[in-house]
Amino acid sequence: MKKFALLCFTFVMSTFAHAADFKEGTDYFVVSKVASKKPEVVEYFSFLCPACYRFEPLVDNLKKTLPTDVDFRKNHTETLGGNVGVVMAKAYGLSKLLKNEDVMVPKIFQAVHVTRMPIASMDDIKPLFMDAGVSEKKFNSGTKSFKLKRVAQQMRQNTKQFRITGVPTFIINGKYQVNNKAIDSEQKFNELVNFLVQKKD
Repeated sequence: MKKFALLCFTFVMSTFAHAADFKEGTDYFVVSKVASKKPEVVEYFSFLCPACYRFEPLVDNLKKTLPTDVDFRKNHTETLGGNVGVVMAKAYGLSKLLKNEDVMVPKIFQAVHVTRMPIASMDDIKPLFMDAGVSEKKFNSGTKSFKLKRVAQQMRQNTKQFRITGVPTFIINGKYQVNNKAIDSEQKFNELVNFLVQKKD
């Protein structure tokens, strides 16, 4: 029993020590004076970004560590790839509307970075959606919908608001940005994001 108590104490102190070590300007940046009303983590990313693809397993694990009241969202940027980047953002927006992000995000990442599928238009991406069970009619109507234009516009505005120039970028509570250069382990990444999610000042 004593050993168990000692182990718990050591774990708590270890976690606390890490949290206490996180410093503004080193581990994270303050990018806004006002925080979001609810706790949230927003990952700015691009399907064209190799680092974003490599970050996917870490992001999946991070989500499992977040408190249940934290809203995790992705925001595709158009900062990479010119017109192809715009197409990719549109494809991600469509997956949001169709509520099949969990299927489409890994599928599109795989197509871009593993099978090297040539993609220049939504017609090129259509087979991926159909392979995921989306009908051609639903894909075509979704692609032309006003809702998709609105989603794409919102992601564009978010990118501009937080001056996102590189991806992946993680904005916590609309106020803090993780300094990716300070991340040297998955554990530190998880602890830092959880620390910022709970940060009140």
